[in-house]
Amino acid sequence: MKFLPLLFLASAWLLAGCASTENIPLLSEAKTPALDAAAPAKAKTLAKEDEDKIDMVIFGYLLDRHFWDDANYTALFLQASDGVVDAMMAKYSKHQPPIKPSYHIDLRDNQSPLDRDTGKPVMILGVDANDPNADDSVDAIGRWYAGGAVQGFYTFTLRKTGDDWIILEVR
Repeated sequence: MKFLPLLFLASAWLLAGCASTENIPLLSEAKTPALDAAAPAKAKTLAKEDEDKIDMVIFGYLLDRHFWDDANYTALFLQASDGVVDAMMAKYSKHQPPIKPSYHIDLRDNQSPLDRDTGKPVMILGVDANDPNADDSVDAIGRWYAGGAVQGFYTFTLRKTGDDWIILEVR
């Protein structure tokens, strides 16, 4: 019974804090950042036409590097739209190994990709372009893949000049 007044006092003290009119933010509440009036309303994105042009510039760079010289690759495949693949096949018609359309590739789990025509190893080239930076440059990654042990990438910074894209830096 001695503790009853103490318990009553402690309860009243705890409840007094709950009656506050001050807005106390909870950790679970999402914090909304203050909006800057000068900030753009929507992030910049690349047009499909610009994505294709960037793909072609980077594929051209990769095709001039000869990653395949020390191996018996019988074909190259491009991870790109049909229009880009067709344009690159026309531009590099005499390239060895040749660029082939994707229906010629044989992909199997945990195995190197193969050429359906020859049964021999192939190399796959791909490009991943980001949205434009604040200075209108674009960062992209150019990849090559011929199996788990044979793969790599370069990172690129590109800028649009007129209607074309040029490589500013390769890392």
